[in-house]
Amino acid sequence: MPDDQAAKLRQKLAVKNNQTHAKTIAIVSGKGGVGKSNFALNFALELLDKRKKVLLFDLDVGMGNIDILLGMQTNKTIVDMLADQLAFRDCLEIGPNNLDYIAAGSGLSEFFTMDKMKMNYFLEQYNDLIPKYDYIIFDMGAGTTSDSLAFVMAADECIVVTTPEPTSITDAYGMTKHIVNKQRNMPIYVVMNRSRTAKFGTKVLNQFQRVVFRFLQVNVFPMGVLPDDKTVQTAVTRQIPYLLLNSKAPVSRALKQIVTSYLANEISLNQQESLSFVQKVKRFMTERNKQ
Repeated sequence: MPDDQAAKLRQKLAVKNNQTHAKTIAIVSGKGGVGKSNFALNFALELLDKRKKVLLFDLDVGMGNIDILLGMQTNKTIVDMLADQLAFRDCLEIGPNNLDYIAAGSGLSEFFTMDKMKMNYFLEQYNDLIPKYDYIIFDMGAGTTSDSLAFVMAADECIVVTTPEPTSITDAYGMTKHIVNKQRNMPIYVVMNRSRTAKFGTKVLNQFQRVVFRFLQVNVFPMGVLPDDKTVQTAVTRQIPYLLLNSKAPVSRALKQIVTSYLANEISLNQQESLSFVQKVKRFMTERNKQ
């Protein structure tokens, strides 16, 4: 790692005196191809622009592509961390606008089935990260497995990304139901991506909210609508986040509004009553091993 990059990492990893708990956000989708990773990346970048300290984890088994979306080569991944007993700081990559991210790496599927010793090592390392960030974002794989579910359930909040297509909505409902059945008090936000108009996207989003409340008796929080914008495909092709490619594009303006509204209205968690991410992962893993 170049000296200047190492210096930046040391500075960014300095513990904040007034922060004891980073908010962990799991970003999920019921199916692949809905733009989840693109949302996670640009959401993280906009939080950075709002002067928040952010770490983006790529935990998308089989489809990990944050480094590809950034057009960057990765030196170390989370798989390397576990295999070689590395510290998280050894796997941190710095993306555009000084975004900290950790790439998925090949063989990530084994990450969620790690043995107790490796899990304890991961959680020990993760615990060291908590005071150093405002937000730690997990870009999870589409759908759920019994192994990866613990990481979703242990998050402080969950964002479900969907599109207005009926199959996508159905899968998003299935994902939401799965989360609610396991963790009823989980705050769940919903993003409607690739909508042909803001009005149509809002209509579908509100319908989704009503259906969830009717059948699951929980309230999900509409986060916003992102338009079907050609800028996104251009950004993917050029491997530049769309916020940075064209900050005035319709999708960029909508994303900025989503983040502004989120920060203004985000749910306040009672940390005295809430278990930490590490505690919740340990609990879910213990329950899984008993089954």
